Amino acid sequence: MLNYTAKHEFLIGIDSDGCAFDTMELKHKECFIPQTIHYWGLKGISKYARETAEFVNLYSKSRGINRFPALVEVLQRLQKRPETIARGVKIEIPQSLLDWMSRETKLGNPALKKAVEETHDPDLARTLEWSEAINKQVEVIVGEGVPPFPFVRECLEIMKNQADILVVSATPQAALTHEWKNQGLTEYIAEICGQEVGTKKESLEYAGKIGHYADDHVLMIGDAPGDYKAAVANHALFFPINPGAEETSWERLYREGLNRFFNGSFKGEYQQTLLDEFNTYLPEQPI
Repeated sequence: MLNYTAKHEFLIGIDSDGCAFDTMELKHKECFIPQTIHYWGLKGISKYARETAEFVNLYSKSRGINRFPALVEVLQRLQKRPETIARGVKIEIPQSLLDWMSRETKLGNPALKKAVEETHDPDLARTLEWSEAINKQVEVIVGEGVPPFPFVRECLEIMKNQADILVVSATPQAALTHEWKNQGLTEYIAEICGQEVGTKKESLEYAGKIGHYADDHVLMIGDAPGDYKAAVANHALFFPINPGAEETSWERLYREGLNRFFNGSFKGEYQQTLLDEFNTYLPEQPI
């Protein structure tokens, strides 16, 4: 749950990886994918595993989803690839992992660790080892962090006096706190909501109960369809940061989007134009 105090009549949620910071490619290509190949027995099809994982996590409409559902999608896609079948590589998706995901909303290491301690399930234990190895690699590779995209800080300056600002992300809480603090951005933020808080939908829902914001006074800023779905589920507005055109998107938010949000002219035709453009960026299936 969240424990910030609402100070404004507007609320803005901002996704972090790939949205505020150019870290998606770095984290997935250098941290997530190598550990996925190692822990899930994909060395014999490493080329195709890398290709599939990049598509799911970076270049498809699944971009930005929680690491555990993303892992399952990667393994499911690999099971069906002709290269996997031709090489006789057997890929098993643990039922215990699927069961845990179906009953747990806070899909993060603390909840998974508790499940491992309660069940002693070896597949859940392996999943936890994989996830912890990713976090350690992120610490090494990302290090002192990556600066935010141009115009992020300028947008935060505009937001801070008119809106409560939340980081709403599927990234672990510790990593988010480190990255935002390292770049001197936590001064703008009312609260950081990582995967341990819940889904992005739940984080916005919790915030709504605190601030009782009007629907058209809540804006989610994100780079993935999951961010948009979280906004829709909470009757909020959505401003897309288009993958591959992040700088242009943030500049547009700075020069026109925020003004429209605060003056009430965002909803309707303006938002639909943004959504139509956003929908052209990420396919559902590989081309």
